[in-house]
Amino acid sequence: MECRIGCGACCIAISISSDIPGMKGGKPGGVRCIHLTPDNRCAIFNSPDRPRVCDGFKAEPLFCGNTNEEAMRILTELEQSCAK
Repeated sequence: MECRIGCGACCIAISISSDIPGMKGGKPGGVRCIHLTPDNRCAIFNSPDRPRVCDGFKAEPLFCGNTNEEAMRILTELEQSCAK
């Protein structure tokens, strides 16, 4: 599966515990990454500064569903279940 351009669900819904440039200590789930552009694209996608955890996340139907909205719902539910 290819990542849907303009989705951004993984850059909002999930928490990231590693440092992100400009976000020391990462970000909590539900918080928009500062590198997500207004059209929901990663501004540091091809940068060596992009965290390994971000590079390691690959779009899959199980996590991303069939629409951007479905991806946000699935990833938010996963994030919340892991936080318990």
